Amino acid sequence: MLTIESRVEVMNRLGRAMADPTRSRILLTLLERPAYPAELARDLELTRSNVSNHLACLRDCGIAVAAPQGRQTRYEIADPHLSWALTALVEISLAVDEAAPCLDLACSVPGCSDTKVFA
Repeated sequence: MLTIESRVEVMNRLGRAMADPTRSRILLTLLERPAYPAELARDLELTRSNVSNHLACLRDCGIAVAAPQGRQTRYEIADPHLSWALTALVEISLAVDEAAPCLDLACSVPGCSDTKVFA
């Protein structure tokens, strides 16, 4: 049974995984279909090394699993329930004020740094 503390840790892991734009792109691809690192690198125009590092993070967080197939390794979302939840999450419409300044000085979202507020 999950405790409040372990539920918070699950949410933190998901949040950290999805906070990175590259990992989010990889996750969106894996929601569509299982994929090999070389495919992900090609389709997302990333280096194999970059993709491998992000896949390791997703695997270590328990979000993706590696399925060896001969000399290659295929990646997929770890659990069908997680696939369903992530799909539901990305289909949500958010009411975002794009003119609102970003308060996170460490924010890595492209273009966001243009609107940071420095107190």
